[in-house]
Amino acid sequence: MSAPLVVKLGGELLEDRGRLQTVTGALAGIARAGVPLVIVHGGGKEIDAALAAAGIAKRQVEGLRITDEPTLAVVVAVLAGAVNTRFVASLNTAGTAAVGLTGADGGCGRADAAPPHVTVDGLAVELGRVGVPAATADMTLVRTLIRDGFVPVIACLGLGADGGLFNVNADTFAGHLAARLAARRLVIAGTTAGVLDGTGATMAQLDPAAVDRLIADRTATAGMIAKLRACGHALAHGVADVVIVDGRDGQALEQAAVAAAPANATRLVGR
Repeated sequence: MSAPLVVKLGGELLEDRGRLQTVTGALAGIARAGVPLVIVHGGGKEIDAALAAAGIAKRQVEGLRITDEPTLAVVVAVLAGAVNTRFVASLNTAGTAAVGLTGADGGCGRADAAPPHVTVDGLAVELGRVGVPAATADMTLVRTLIRDGFVPVIACLGLGADGGLFNVNADTFAGHLAARLAARRLVIAGTTAGVLDGTGATMAQLDPAAVDRLIADRTATAGMIAKLRACGHALAHGVADVVIVDGRDGQALEQAAVAAAPANATRLVGR
């Protein structure tokens, strides 16, 4: 089986019908080209809206959601229910044989409780029911689906050793998944044209030293910090490169998957 492509999609690309159709069309094109494909998605804004409707305050630190039990219940309902089902339905309608999963399915997203998060300022913050992907994650189901011509679409929920669920940052989930699957490339798609420098221009290419500088000098925003750290994990564990691209541009998303990084995207490479 050839190495798959792992694509992580921000939830903001899946909540609007127009954006969803753009993303679905690009992914269908990638699948038709014969590229083995695995998709990981989040659902941040829809989770925020559901939390607000339930009267639960949103709490985050450097792009990571602090998750107590009531927050986790909302996260599970939104990710595994509304977002994943809607996205899988759209992909199948476009002719892509997609299968909806969470990290609990087949143990593909086994996770451990995240340690306190240490911010760039050196503060330790407890994250609650937040998980980090575990070495015991089992890729058998995912590999079987790929081998049989299906596209796994995985909501970023982790499975604890005690059977409990964890909220796992989607970028972190995708970075670990790409490493475990020995992916040919990791593509991270959101609503930003790559990684931006201090002037707002897209940085065409970054290496780990440049990533460390962006985090240390606070050029990287809170949400981008989690993305960059996830990219670093993938690169350090055998993924050749990572492309961060604006998923609202279907052509750019498709190009990022099957060719060199497009303009207005950032390619990250290892040492």
